[in-house]
Amino acid sequence: MKKTLLALLGTAGLAMAADSLQSPREDEFYPITTIATPDGAVVEPGGIELLDGKKLAVGTRRGDIWIVEGAYENPPQPKWTKFASGLHEILGLSWQDGWFYVSHRPEMSRVKDSDGDGKADIFETVCDKWGINGDYHEYAFGSRPDKEGNRWVVLCLTGSFNSSSPWRGWCVRVAPDGRMIPTCSGIRSPGGIGEDADGEMYYTDNQGPWNGSSSLKWLKPGSFQGHPDSFKWYPESGLGETPVVPATNSRIVTERERVKEFVPPACILPHDKLGHSSSGIACDTTGGKFGVFQKQLFVADQSFSNVSRVYLETVGGLKQGAVFPFRWGFKSGCVPLRMAPDGTLWYGGTARGWGARGGKDFCLERVNWTGKVPFEVHEMHAKPDGFEFTFTQPADPATLANIASWKVNAFCYIYRADYGSPEVDPVTPVVTSVDVAPDGKSARVHLDKLTKGHIHEFHLTGVKDTAGQPLIHDAAYYTLNNIPAK
Repeated sequence: MKKTLLALLGTAGLAMAADSLQSPREDEFYPITTIATPDGAVVEPGGIELLDGKKLAVGTRRGDIWIVEGAYENPPQPKWTKFASGLHEILGLSWQDGWFYVSHRPEMSRVKDSDGDGKADIFETVCDKWGINGDYHEYAFGSRPDKEGNRWVVLCLTGSFNSSSPWRGWCVRVAPDGRMIPTCSGIRSPGGIGEDADGEMYYTDNQGPWNGSSSLKWLKPGSFQGHPDSFKWYPESGLGETPVVPATNSRIVTERERVKEFVPPACILPHDKLGHSSSGIACDTTGGKFGVFQKQLFVADQSFSNVSRVYLETVGGLKQGAVFPFRWGFKSGCVPLRMAPDGTLWYGGTARGWGARGGKDFCLERVNWTGKVPFEVHEMHAKPDGFEFTFTQPADPATLANIASWKVNAFCYIYRADYGSPEVDPVTPVVTSVDVAPDGKSARVHLDKLTKGHIHEFHLTGVKDTAGQPLIHDAAYYTLNNIPAK
């Protein structure tokens, strides 16, 4: 996250680029419902867990755990009960075998109500092998348990730039027995962590040093994620020889050839266009209860108070893919995002210290699908000479075949030790032809050139459905780490 409110919000003009990506029709398909919070209480969600009986647990940045009943009802009839207090900025919460597991600044703890009175009375340390020194930036974001029972924790750097406390700038796994397993180096400023439908773990990193823009990154064990100050703990990691230090003022596509451990971002979310501070991650594993985006990832932004949608594929051994606008208009900046089995997407908002476009200091909200299928790009696949687009509804074949319907450009960011980067190395690919499927559900777009390592930005401004209506969102941004072989 950014250092100050001003750094996050920037000027009003910086947000204008995103306004054109919002759609007034979003509410027709995915309305937002606000859950009232207790009068006088400061509830800044940092973690959301799902409990039996359609209850929620909400862990807060103030160190509380609340139990919420009635939040699923229509309209909501929330009843809030404080379960625990005294923890330190909760940014990960999960329930297992009668215990809440809490990721917070100094450690992973577990908390239990042993006498059944609805209040926690046992607090135990699970793992405290990482360091803190009082710096504001040393957050610790934790996952739910993976298939092996490990909980993954991504540890923010000290003051955004440096690793001044042990293991800051690392992803570690906390095993069921409490052992800490160093897993990935190069973390800068996480905003969220979560799994895809196959159990692969990802986190969001924020724009800053060695990060030209916010992005979704694949936590491949043993990988380097981009920020080299964490290398100072490498000799203690058990991962082998310390990697080569990347060169500043270079490009990711260049440095990944020098630093063999470097796994580039799976999907970059362009700064000022989709947000400023990527945060919570949720995967749709509901089997259609949230609509037609099964197994895709939803990625929130704390600053712009919005949620984007990500489709990923594997090309040449690396994760890569496209991000699309999805839902705007939440009341505060998201940190936790959680998908429930019934198709409810839970959104926890907080603005303290960071600011957010939503305007409220905090919120708890939910998104549900109305049952109507929006006309959207469904998936975007890289091809040797362009991209294939699929759609949620049949498109008008004539508009798909019209080259003028497709606006495309490509760019990348400087990979450097300085904070952030402008868009650089612009390329304007030319659409040479479009092959349209007879049913209008897909189109193969051929380009005169692809640029490895660039974000390929499309605006499908002329594409219409069979009733003549435009796409709900016509923008797509594909991070092309590898070009598929012919």
